[in-house]
Amino acid sequence: MGSVSLKIGDGTARFKRATVCSSAVNALMLFSVITTNLFALYAFSSSPNDHQGYPVLHTHKNISLISEQVSLILREIDASQKKLAQMEKELLGYESIDLSRPNIANELKLFLQHHQLPLGKDSRTGITEMVASVGHPCEKSMDLLSQYMNYKVNGPCPDDWSLAQKLILRGCEPLPRRRCFAKSIPKGKNLSKDCVNCFDLVNGFENQRYVKGRGKNDFLIDDVLALGSGGIRIGFDIGGGSGTFSARMAERNVTVITATLNIDAPFNEFIAARGLFPLFLSLDHRFPFYDNAFDLVHAASELDVGGRLEKLEFLMFDIDRILRAGGLFWLDNFYCANDEKKRAVTRLIEQFGYKKLKWIVGDRVNGSGNSEIYLSAVLQKPVRV
Repeated sequence: MGSVSLKIGDGTARFKRATVCSSAVNALMLFSVITTNLFALYAFSSSPNDHQGYPVLHTHKNISLISEQVSLILREIDASQKKLAQMEKELLGYESIDLSRPNIANELKLFLQHHQLPLGKDSRTGITEMVASVGHPCEKSMDLLSQYMNYKVNGPCPDDWSLAQKLILRGCEPLPRRRCFAKSIPKGKNLSKDCVNCFDLVNGFENQRYVKGRGKNDFLIDDVLALGSGGIRIGFDIGGGSGTFSARMAERNVTVITATLNIDAPFNEFIAARGLFPLFLSLDHRFPFYDNAFDLVHAASELDVGGRLEKLEFLMFDIDRILRAGGLFWLDNFYCANDEKKRAVTRLIEQFGYKKLKWIVGDRVNGSGNSEIYLSAVLQKPVRV
């Protein structure tokens, strides 16, 4: 948080809206201007005979009229400032969550309280108060959010990871912080049928992934790393499952962060147990990284957010944002439901102007015996001015 500047005349005191003091000064100046103009109007419009007949009475009448007009103007200014402040809060989402609802946990009310800055408005950011960081879509899941925040303060946190994940998948992200202690040994999770061998690092396919391909769409890590100009040092894996991609990269001195949820399996716990970096994050969340941070971004079919092309477009722009110029975007076995989906995804990718270092579209027979279309590509981000 920036400090509040108290310097005057050097350009540091910049305000987008009037403060209380500046509002008072503006009101006083406005009063002076109005008073001066009204007296001038009275002086030029009244005749000499008027002054001779009843100068005192006429003067008091005009002063009273001026006072009423000025009071009306000041009330309108005050009402306008209050309306602008309310509009600002509504636009910023400060009051999007109604805390007056019944059955809302006290911890949630306490966390969402606003805190005024001790030195007033910050000259660099224009912020006047600290607001709790919580996703606006939480408003649509207040019952679940209140349940999540209903716990014993300074006690053990409830074993409610599934509730937290449900809120995240509903867009309630980030979640509010809690004042409870997480359990050292979390409750076991049942594996889904799609993850029967995803934790088998000895006998399962995880042992061969990225070092031995099963088809033409499977690229090998060493081949992709050889395409990186300027070297690959740090990467980001989207929907990385059990973290095998990060593990293979770590063997080659490349640090990779894996973003994943615990969908039907404890992926985050398993990745951390392998000595890797898990990030509990949904794909609807803006990636918490600065621009041009990564040399490599790897993603598979998890990139397809609900099958909606506009959602994928927003996601692609965020990937482009965190990938440095010259960095590689590895699209690994992206599932295309049909040729139309493949063409739509192709058009979306091509609008970014990436150089196609590898581009393979292949068919694969699924468990039902039907042929499916998959796209694998290694793309290089261009330099933009």
